[in-house]
Amino acid sequence: MTTAATTRKNAVGTAHTRVEGYDKVTGAARYAGEIPFAGLAHGWLVLSTVARGRIRSVETAEVLAMPGVLTVLHHGNAQRLNTGYIGLMGVPDPTCAVFQQDRVPFMGWPVALVVAETSEQAREAAEALVVRYEEEPHDIAFAADRPDVYLVDQGPAPAETGKGDVAAGLAASAVVVDAEYTTPEEFHHPMEPHAATARWDGDLLDVVDSNQGATWVVSELANLFSLDPASVRVRSEHVGGGFGSKGVRAHQVAAVMAAAALRRPVRVVLTRRQMFSLTGYRSPTIQRLRLGADADGRLRALEHSSVSLTSTVYEFLEPAAAASRALYDADAHHTVNRVVRLDVPTPSWMRAPGEAPGSFALESALDELAEKCGIDPIELRVRNEPERGPVSGLPFSSRNLIACFREGARRFGWADRDPRPGVRREGRWLLGTGTASACFPVIAWPSTAAVTAEADGTFTVRIAASDIGTGARTALTLVAADALEVAPDRVRVRIGDSNFGPATIAGGSMGTRSWSWAITAAAAELRERLASGAGIPPEGITVRSDTTEAVGALSEKERHSFGAQFAEVAVDVATGEVRVRRMLGIFAAGRIVNPLTARNQFTGGMIWGISMALHEEAVRDRASGGHYGADLAGYHVATHADVPHVEADWIDDPDPDDPVGIKGIGEIGIVGAAAAVANAVRHATGVRHRSLPIRPDRVILAGAGGTADAGGTGTVRGTGTGAAGGTGAAGEARA
Repeated sequence: MTTAATTRKNAVGTAHTRVEGYDKVTGAARYAGEIPFAGLAHGWLVLSTVARGRIRSVETAEVLAMPGVLTVLHHGNAQRLNTGYIGLMGVPDPTCAVFQQDRVPFMGWPVALVVAETSEQAREAAEALVVRYEEEPHDIAFAADRPDVYLVDQGPAPAETGKGDVAAGLAASAVVVDAEYTTPEEFHHPMEPHAATARWDGDLLDVVDSNQGATWVVSELANLFSLDPASVRVRSEHVGGGFGSKGVRAHQVAAVMAAAALRRPVRVVLTRRQMFSLTGYRSPTIQRLRLGADADGRLRALEHSSVSLTSTVYEFLEPAAAASRALYDADAHHTVNRVVRLDVPTPSWMRAPGEAPGSFALESALDELAEKCGIDPIELRVRNEPERGPVSGLPFSSRNLIACFREGARRFGWADRDPRPGVRREGRWLLGTGTASACFPVIAWPSTAAVTAEADGTFTVRIAASDIGTGARTALTLVAADALEVAPDRVRVRIGDSNFGPATIAGGSMGTRSWSWAITAAAAELRERLASGAGIPPEGITVRSDTTEAVGALSEKERHSFGAQFAEVAVDVATGEVRVRRMLGIFAAGRIVNPLTARNQFTGGMIWGISMALHEEAVRDRASGGHYGADLAGYHVATHADVPHVEADWIDDPDPDDPVGIKGIGEIGIVGAAAAVANAVRHATGVRHRSLPIRPDRVILAGAGGTADAGGTGTVRGTGTGAAGGTGAAGEARA
């Protein structure tokens, strides 16, 4: 006899529209800055106008007399906070511990909070507040050869890894690439600004916030304000984008502090301009790649060194050299990350931290090597495919990078590519194609979840997950439905509330993987209890899971998502215009839970890669220490006219060590995308651009006989033909 369970189609792997989609398009879904509170007051942050010095005075008398103004908090009257702790993410950034000192370490440092009855009154008063400074000379000069550059580890990842003798390997190589690549300061800037509302109910603190992890925010606020974590509740039901920026920031702490002072709810929303100094950014990088290979392209030596910057108050690393630790092997293999402290705001995690800028340098250098060896760029990668982790020596859980290249080459028409640069022309346009590898680590962190069988036959899942626009709420609905063996419309997933128990952040491409693991475990136990045949009481039957032990028992392996990026560009060397005509990404990123939202994630990352390659660049004024054009008019991003046909797809690649087979897809889409575009520009024009973005002025300068590397520096030597010919993987794929 056929049962309903055996005929039911799995929900995971089928396309589903977002379960909250209707609420979002009709406005029923409310974000952190929209939720009403009785007696709500509004705070407006005042930021420093100098890049280094001391606050001499905060002249509050006239501001306090302005209409609606309730208080002005600053270092002279603010509540003292606890800063001597180690939180979930390590030592906290002192920028979050607002108004604790008179020192100013960078332009845009929070110096005061004006609170008023309305947002307009708070803004007017904040703009009228006079703050006097004792200004000191500042230093924002970023360079790799500074004497104060130093090594820094990234959590458990060491600053430096190495094996073999790089110098000897290079000396014995037939072909050598030695080049410097640079990437600029870049910003996340999600559509929804950062916003938080704090309300005290006796000793209980309630915060409605836009964040990437309620558990994380609870932990930091409890530590800063010396509270029992059980007395802090953080809610974040809908989040309009995060990309690494929505952690614990100054505005949340300021809102809590003001609410405590006034004993009424206080909301603080950051402006777009304030986000440039308070919500993190991607550090600029200076990277040197030294590759040595035999004439057949097999690597003898690989060295990848990177320098990034951080603030003088907090140590943050953009680990760009880590991009080389899993992709390619050589007998001599060396990677190192260094950092320098400057009078600038603290950088932060930004989509694919380390891997995004690191892949630009690494994959550009591989392209240069392929050309000097006279080998097809895909074939070069095939010949250097490692059997085990190049640094760790551990086995890969699965590695389907070459399968991605073969499928992508077939669909992109790579075999028909003329490898010679600068020969394809269409009117005023020079045409070129490029490719690059993508790789991002797979991570799982412990989480808890509760699943309730309701008396009406439905199921409720509660987990402190955060859907930052990825479609996580929908993906978790599908995972829960399959784990419970019911249709998705019988499952309701509630997220974004710290009262649901500890859960990991939405970051590092680990959210859906970690949360699904917890939901699957709770659902399995609930099914066992329901199998006994006992009835469901009116309050339902609830089972809670905790994956700490299961995640901790994972064997040591190299776990990564992989991908192959392809781009076609058109370049007008007279005007400097670069147009990306089409992009294709093929990914091996575990089991795809929801193809509809997954494709959005992949293509979104690829589009960001276009923006990274051609547009995004924040520039600091050395005289003031602040940005030129700290807004979305001055900071250029790709718009509709810049985005061509972008196609993303995937191959079957379930993770054998995950209960659902998930790896993670949030960041892999941007990795290698900028390199593919840059390699395509090289193929179109014959000029190598080693500095991003590839601006029109750089294209014009190179076309007029300027520097051949268009910004970076480099030398190459070799015995190859330079034709980059051969069919390699492309020929095999087409066959």
